[in-house]
Amino acid sequence: MSRRRPPLEITSDILLRAYAIGMFPMAEDRDANELFWVDPEERGIFPLDGLKVSKSLAKTVRSDHFDVRADTAFEAVMRACAERDKTWINDEIVRLYSELFARGHAHSIEVYSEGALAGGLYGVSLGAAFFGESMFHRARDASKVALVHLAARLRLGGFRLLDAQFLTPHLASLGAIEIPRAAYRARLRRAMESSGDFSAFPPERAMSGASALALALGPADSGATA
Repeated sequence: MSRRRPPLEITSDILLRAYAIGMFPMAEDRDANELFWVDPEERGIFPLDGLKVSKSLAKTVRSDHFDVRADTAFEAVMRACAERDKTWINDEIVRLYSELFARGHAHSIEVYSEGALAGGLYGVSLGAAFFGESMFHRARDASKVALVHLAARLRLGGFRLLDAQFLTPHLASLGAIEIPRAAYRARLRRAMESSGDFSAFPPERAMSGASALALALGPADSGATA
């Protein structure tokens, strides 16, 4: 992972330009005063036609046990993602991405259980690329359900790239792969030449689990894998 010092002040415009060339900012921890740019040599991505959903997860998604929505609690999702012991999300990260959200360039998926936020994720939308930043769960499978619903919205909206930043065993179990920086940048350039529509399914509407599975996996595969 290569790092570069940021300019004296990062603005939302600078942030978008950085994403367009494959870079993103992080903080050392929640109390850090400075950010640094990250440009991984190996990049984690989710092929939008390669999401892996187990039969048990598919059952949970299809059951509609959770109420899943989009863009209803963006900052709350960010703050929840920052609750883990080790985090790169400090107050400046929250400020910058909240500004992107206000501009329509950042989005969140919220998973509710009995009216309480049980899980979710957030990321940046630019061109036909969605850059996943972080996810969290307070109930079993809640973050995985959020990922299925994200994939559904991205496929419906014509997105071409779902960036996961770094590959972890957990993300690999859900279908993420790792590709070299040069291959990632080629995919990113193609995605920047198109335009995805995160609102192709209205964010204020709840998407059913059956619809999410059909969109994320395709009707033939919505039964999920063993």
